[in-house]
Amino acid sequence: MNDNRPLTFDWLLFTLVLLLSGLGLIMLLSSSFFVAQYRFGDGYYYFTYQLRNLIIGFILMLTLARIPYQFWQKWAYPVLLTSLLLLAIVHIPGLGMANNPAKRWISLAGFSFQPSEASKLAMVIYMAYSLSRKGERVGSFVYGLLPHLIFLGVLASLILAGSDLGTAACVVAIAITMMLVAGTKFWHLGLLSLSASSFVYLSIVNVGYRMGRIKAFLDPWAYSAKEGYQIIHSFYAFASGGWLGRGPGLGQQKLFFLPEAHNDFIFSVVAEEFGLVGVAVISLVFLILVFRGLSISRTAPDFFGLYLALGCTLIVGLPAFFNMCVVTGLLPNKGLPLPFFSYGGTSLLVCFVAMGLLLNVAGQSSGGRPESSKKRNLALKASRFQAQAG
Repeated sequence: MNDNRPLTFDWLLFTLVLLLSGLGLIMLLSSSFFVAQYRFGDGYYYFTYQLRNLIIGFILMLTLARIPYQFWQKWAYPVLLTSLLLLAIVHIPGLGMANNPAKRWISLAGFSFQPSEASKLAMVIYMAYSLSRKGERVGSFVYGLLPHLIFLGVLASLILAGSDLGTAACVVAIAITMMLVAGTKFWHLGLLSLSASSFVYLSIVNVGYRMGRIKAFLDPWAYSAKEGYQIIHSFYAFASGGWLGRGPGLGQQKLFFLPEAHNDFIFSVVAEEFGLVGVAVISLVFLILVFRGLSISRTAPDFFGLYLALGCTLIVGLPAFFNMCVVTGLLPNKGLPLPFFSYGGTSLLVCFVAMGLLLNVAGQSSGGRPESSKKRNLALKASRFQAQAG
């Protein structure tokens, strides 16, 4: 921090995170108990693991909330290079761990870690640092877009090499949003989106199981025995939940009918047990969190804080949106977890770290001088205008 402003605590954001993580832990227990009992002889197996990571995540979040976010500017490149290195290590025999076609985990000393999830944080820190330094030059193709395009190409390629199209698409979407807010020219981003769409198209049509997911998305009942099985049972869960649901723990689809009920499709269990009302409440909490994050970004003391807060908000907001669209059949299945709900240590910890960084930006924003934020916003508007005009 540059002055003696008091560091305040954003209780609204903290309460939203507390609420989501608490509800997520309850739903994790409900959706995983019978599967864990069948697989491990312990119905609390997944719950215990998730609770441990939740406690670690809270400690990380509160610790990062006290560390001035400006500290991460000098660590942008080391964090980025570490992330790329970890994504490469995934493919080293003995360290990388595969699950079906996916090779996304590093296994070491009994612990598993998913570098593609952590790469979201590395990308956000790097992009926030890079965009804040470029200023009005962000509108230049050579200085504003090309370095980011090269970085995103390398990062997305390494993630895709692990058969993780969903995370790659999410990372690119977050980066594009950050560049758009910074003032990158629309036609530059149009070219980037066009080239990315072509690459995604080739990545789908040349891989059998991905093409099967597209076909199942268009007509799930035509592939009800295989690719469409999961989404059909998700539909059953939403339909049987009605307005108020069957009640906590009384869902039927999680009883070995709905695959990955405790992971990517945990929101379907929410729909069956708590109905449309429960779905609406959780969706609203996510929406409030996103709006709070955007408000923090808008009032950040500097450009690095602005972009960092925006990126951290998107780390939670975009996967939540994509996951909800997938389980309701609005998007093809991409294997993205629901933040704070789905089982998985890396995803949960990444969300807590992102919220810790956001809490620190919020603390400095709340204690900042209104005129400082106004000047910064005027400078941002001027930078955008010059970038688009140039």
